Amino acid sequence: MYCSKCGTNLADGAMFCSACGQATAFGSPVQTQVGVLHDPTPNLPLPQQQIAATAGVLYAGFWLRVVAAIIDNLILLIPMGLLYAVILASAMPMLMHGPTDDPMGLFFLLGPRILLLVVMGVVVRWLYWAGMESSEWQATLGKKALGLYVTDMDGRRTTFGRASGRFFAGRGISVVTPLGGLYYLIDCIMVGFTDRKQALHDMIANCLVLRRA
Repeated sequence: MYCSKCGTNLADGAMFCSACGQATAFGSPVQTQVGVLHDPTPNLPLPQQQIAATAGVLYAGFWLRVVAAIIDNLILLIPMGLLYAVILASAMPMLMHGPTDDPMGLFFLLGPRILLLVVMGVVVRWLYWAGMESSEWQATLGKKALGLYVTDMDGRRTTFGRASGRFFAGRGISVVTPLGGLYYLIDCIMVGFTDRKQALHDMIANCLVLRRA
């Protein structure tokens, strides 16, 4: 099918145009569980129906996404804190009964554990964000609380692979020192300056973050 506004060739079932954002016949805000959409304004002339449908496509702004991320990170503090405590506690017997003035000894004792903490932190966050955003909710708990959800460029549910690419193009890279944090900061700031409120990791993964009306 083709976009009624710009003529772009769209995938069957696309909710809105990936080029101009125009809602399609499938882009009405009211949707059944099997994906069959009902026109909420059957008595309006066609132009007014299109305006009503387009109003259902709302992009999530910078501050909404920041608050959602804060909620998600607070939720993850509990399991991550327990995981870190267990890993670090495993080194305590050796620290208490061994010499603590040997730099190389401390390195070989704590180095592998610190590396494990970093790897486990990335894995847990990856499974949380990619798993939740590719689920039926299409959102993490933080996004769900604020009425946000993640889609592909056609407004459809993302796959786990696409959601994983989105994670590693953003939060995943942020753990890489020394420039990962700066990259992620610039990545997030882009939300405030792009037409569809996309961060760089959204663009790389061809995703959108939308909010419900």
